[in-house]
Amino acid sequence: MNIRLYLLALVAVLGLAPTTAQLAAAQPIAAQPATAQPAPPQRVQVAVAFDALGNLDTRVAEGPLSQANPRAVTIDDPVRVASVSKLVVGLGVMRLVEAGKLDLNADVSRYLGWRLQHPDYPGRKITLAMLLGHRSGVSGEFDYVLPLDANLPAKLAENGAFDADRAPGGAFTYANLNYPIIAAAMEGATGERFDRLIHALVFAPLKLDACFNWTMCSPGKVANAVALYRNTGALALDELGGKPPECPVVRGADGSCDLGTYPLARHGAAFSPQGGMRISAADLARIGVMMLQRGRGFLKPASIAQMERLGPVNPTRGEGAGGLFCSFGLAVHATGGRDLKRKGCISDLFGDGRLRVGHAGDAYGLRSGLWIDRKAGTGLVFFVTAVDPDAKGARSAYGPEEEGLIDRAMAQLR
Repeated sequence: MNIRLYLLALVAVLGLAPTTAQLAAAQPIAAQPATAQPAPPQRVQVAVAFDALGNLDTRVAEGPLSQANPRAVTIDDPVRVASVSKLVVGLGVMRLVEAGKLDLNADVSRYLGWRLQHPDYPGRKITLAMLLGHRSGVSGEFDYVLPLDANLPAKLAENGAFDADRAPGGAFTYANLNYPIIAAAMEGATGERFDRLIHALVFAPLKLDACFNWTMCSPGKVANAVALYRNTGALALDELGGKPPECPVVRGADGSCDLGTYPLARHGAAFSPQGGMRISAADLARIGVMMLQRGRGFLKPASIAQMERLGPVNPTRGEGAGGLFCSFGLAVHATGGRDLKRKGCISDLFGDGRLRVGHAGDAYGLRSGLWIDRKAGTGLVFFVTAVDPDAKGARSAYGPEEEGLIDRAMAQLR
């Protein structure tokens, strides 16, 4: 029997007038327009172990660079590592501190050239140390993605930019906007644009082919970019087709992308200091080696120790992003260690209770990390793409994809 006639007869028997939806449903299936759904992406996973002697050991490297470029990923292919970028910004700050161009405890307004103040605590200075350690009072809920023609002082003057109940130097709240402010201060102290400055301060001395928002990476690195996809299959970022993006920053409100209009010390966010670093796992591991070596040839041991001096984060007061952060230093935090005993702290990514310091990353369907075990003299860097943003790990505040990759990488040690 013709299915369309059958459905129309059925609604007639029931005394109902056929609706548009019923008529549409009565059409032959072949006549319905197909809705294209993105194919589930093939997950990319990379993990590299390293030690204080500079030895690198590939533990996992699998998946394609992108759907357009199916070549298998290697540890030398760059990816946007999200908030691990903050650790590198911290290293750049410490280089400027050692050079006498920045003071961690001075009022950051000195470098910005404009007044930065918490509206509810106008008499209290905000310092680089507070910004690096997420204790500035800046809100973690405030928008930190700014178009090219945005003005950072005006943005921070808006309602909601600061938390009314958090004074500068007080309670911890992870806030991405702290790092554009830091980038602006670095620019004000040096007169150099952030992406170029971080290249001169960190990447060039360590001989790394890395960059923020692609502006300083070599053509070879750009050609081998790892694309980021959501777990749904939707493209999130960096399917570049072998060429740098036409505009490496968020365009202005009028669609413009003239980097010549970028104002030093009055924007800070254009090159994504909070998460826009593109770097390979191998080069990220070399940063970890330098840290294991306590900054040898790059920073003084005291500077590395100062970054790793961890202050407590109290999850019972709503701090710590659901147990992810249990202690935080200057652009570094911890996983594992004694802080696991704190109520609500579930940040033991490796599942062995050992204290490791470094930084995690989470954005655009990617999870990443750089972690060093200082007592053992070893470390691990990793990234995994196309993760489920809502899935919970079995043993930690991290995701199951991260825990699974860590287990695979660490199993080779046993």
